[in-house]
This record gives sequence, structure tokens and C-alpha cells, in this order.
Amino acid sequence: MVTWTSVEEELLSLAGSVPDPELPVLTLEDLGVVRGVEVHDPDHVTVRLTPTYTGCPAIEAMSADIERVLHDHGVAQVSVETVLSPAWSTDDISAEGRRKLTEFGIAPPRPHGTASGGPVPLALSVRCPHCGSTETELLSRFSSTACKALRRCVACQEPFDHFKEL
Repeated sequence: MVTWTSVEEELLSLAGSVPDPELPVLTLEDLGVVRGVEVHDPDHVTVRLTPTYTGCPAIEAMSADIERVLHDHGVAQVSVETVLSPAWSTDDISAEGRRKLTEFGIAPPRPHGTASGGPVPLALSVRCPHCGSTETELLSRFSSTACKALRRCVACQEPFDHFKEL
């Protein structure tokens, strides 16, 4: 027997599998921006999506991609609702998402400790995703997107993006 809950979980998984338009190495689930799915009836669902920051230009692409994926799965009417509260935080990025960022050569944001309930880390350094050194320097507060900064490792001299903490 199929329940609404199992359908919602399946649709949530499908919506979460959409690649982030600015960082396609991450899915929307990895990024932590898909907040939920509500099934109104078999042909109509609403997906709740929180942008990484108010005015994020990628929210339109994310919404369109979610609609396409769910339409392809047979859902006739898909509504994507932008939810601003609670606000997204870099603590919402999953452990898998942080691992993917590092493998892709982007230093993940430092955890604030609030999502896990743990202590706030005292280290202010950013670890190089190439060699692991914490001896890095800021080159520019902005990189290819507003949510990233450009840094360079003092040890290996490689430049890299750092996903800024929010």
C-alpha cells in the first residue's frame, strides 16, 4: 500500500537530487535548501525551497529544475514556494556536501556548531582543499559567486575558492 508519506519522501528525494546550478557538484539536498514537499493530491505537489541568501539569482533555476524533475516523474502541477524562515545557514550543508566541495577543490564553510548543537570552533583558519594546510590567505572577498571567496594556500601556493560561512 502506498501512503502519502512514502510519496512525499520519494518526491522530496527527487527534488533533493537536482544539482545546484552554481555548484553542480552539490545536489539541493547536499546544500540543504529543500525544506519539504507537500502532496495535495496525486497530480499537485508543493515544494518548499529556501535560498542561500535573499535575492539569490539561482533560486529561479533551482525552482525550474525541481519542476522539470517532478513533471518528468508524472506530477502534473508543481508549485515551488520560497521559504525565508528559518533562514538558510551554511550549517545546513550536509557532511556529504562538505566532502564533495573539498573533493571539487572548494574549501567548505567552517561549521558554526549551531546545527549540531556542538561547540563553536575556535580555529579561524581555512583549510586548503588541495594539501590540507591551514596556512591560507584571502585574495578576494568575492569569487565566481557571491557566496565564495578566493583564497591561496601559503604552503602549496594553489588558489582555491572558499564557501563563505553564513
